Amino acid sequence: MLKKTLLALSFAGLAFAAFAQQPGIKRTPLQKVEFPDGYNTITAIAEVPAGGAAGRHTHPGIETGYVLEGELTLLIDGQPDKTLKAGDSYQIPAGVVHDAKAHGDKAMKVLGIYVVDKTKPLASPAP
Repeated sequence: MLKKTLLALSFAGLAFAAFAQQPGIKRTPLQKVEFPDGYNTITAIAEVPAGGAAGRHTHPGIETGYVLEGELTLLIDGQPDKTLKAGDSYQIPAGVVHDAKAHGDKAMKVLGIYVVDKTKPLASPAP
């Protein structure tokens, strides 16, 4: 059991390392659960420095999250830009291109939950 848990956490760490599109962004995987069938549910914290951005990307499943610190603009293709602050939550549909940009002179920190197809990378860069 311990071996499976360590393997799962290693996989989650590699997935987030591959996901790091912009320098200065810190992603910390917290846990990975193989559920529901055919999917991985991954919980992580993402931190973007003041004035930074996550970079345009997609996920092969839904993302939902909660803003822990700071303020950001969430840009989701096909939707109006949203300004979020600590205490706000958000949802991003599967496969939709999006980005998050930190506001002002404070970093932003979000707790993200991804329910993604386990046969695909956690994230893919988008033009």
